[in-house]
Amino acid sequence: MQVTETLNEGLKRGYTITVTAAELEAAVQEKLVEAQPEIEMKGFRKGKVPMAILRKQFGPRLMGDAMQDAIDRAMKGHFEATGDRPALQPDVKMKGGETWAEGQDVVVEMTYDCLPPIPDLDSSQITLERLVVKADEASVDEALKNLAASAQSFDDREDGSAAQDGDQIVIDFKGSVDGDYFDGGSAEDYPLVLGSNSFIPGFEAQLVGAKAGDEVKVDVTFPEEYGAAHLAGKAAVFECAVKSVKAPKAADLDDELAKKYGAEDLAALRVQIADRLAVEYKGAARAVLKRALLDQLDAMVKFDLPAALVEAEANQIAHQLWHEEHPEVHDHNHGAVEPTDEHKSLAERRVRLGLLLAEIGRKAEVTVTDAEMTQAVLNAARQYPGQERQFFEYVQKTPQMQQQLRAPLFEDKVVDHIVAQATVTDKEIDKDELQKAIEALDEL
Repeated sequence: MQVTETLNEGLKRGYTITVTAAELEAAVQEKLVEAQPEIEMKGFRKGKVPMAILRKQFGPRLMGDAMQDAIDRAMKGHFEATGDRPALQPDVKMKGGETWAEGQDVVVEMTYDCLPPIPDLDSSQITLERLVVKADEASVDEALKNLAASAQSFDDREDGSAAQDGDQIVIDFKGSVDGDYFDGGSAEDYPLVLGSNSFIPGFEAQLVGAKAGDEVKVDVTFPEEYGAAHLAGKAAVFECAVKSVKAPKAADLDDELAKKYGAEDLAALRVQIADRLAVEYKGAARAVLKRALLDQLDAMVKFDLPAALVEAEANQIAHQLWHEEHPEVHDHNHGAVEPTDEHKSLAERRVRLGLLLAEIGRKAEVTVTDAEMTQAVLNAARQYPGQERQFFEYVQKTPQMQQQLRAPLFEDKVVDHIVAQATVTDKEIDKDELQKAIEALDEL
């Protein structure tokens, strides 16, 4: 077996792997000898089938197995000898392809981008500012008011005044297209909160100003991407009978409200809210700190990047952003999405930081524990109520999904490792300043 270098430019590598016919023959013979004692065949006792018959029966399959084993061993030996770590799965092609015949040498061409050498990072040179926000009484009061508003009820407008945005109206309605009523387009005693945007665009706005007892015809056009194909893009008329108009009434801030949210009384609810706000503020501040760290790392450490990794990442970014701009498309049956220079620049940053954090984590022996993975799976499973068991089984059977859940855990632990060695100063700010800092992240 011979491995010959054919390409060595930057991070690109190319090799030919030659497995001689004699080596293949020896490997096949070894497999036949190993299997012979366990083989049973009509007309022969177990383990006594002649080698010539075994070769005829199993030779072609064993030849394929021997080829794959030999190539795998050659690749493993090559990477152990050179220390190369391929950025992606190597591209392996058999020279000659279908024209190869038994008795010939097997020549395989292998190409890959290897991971670059990554310079050591002196974390002590990193300076960071950690934002600290306290859950003060004003913030708790504001959160309580929002909670009371979300638990609001609606009371009839006894003065008979017209409906306003935020009011709830109770209506009977019947919808028609081209004069024909359609299935699913009618309801009785339907409570609709104006301004909730729960109906077709333009529907609710035409009911603002209506009073109990009014008959209102609402003209709308179904969106082009509407779920029911026979209605998509069609103009429709809804005949609405307004039965009552109700004004919103926020829930009272009392012990009864607290009990609805699982607290013993209002004082206990305030403590719960303060604790929740503290967690939210800490999480937001960490996001700001992490971005600042990644920005510094991106500026501090430079090295060559595997072109294949950058290209794959740029394509992924372009594809993801395209779907965000076209939410009505749920499949991948669309034309190719070409990455822009901005996509490529972002891909370079992500690849550089990903490789750097992976190398720092490897050297620091950062690991994700089984308990941490289990918690991550539990958190992800909550997105599928009633199907948690199926989700667990899917994760167990899908290494790619396991890696998808493990990667952010590993990254956060590496970030913590770096921050622990950096110079970090705390800065107290209020929640409005924190909100601005978070919004600034989205602008970058």
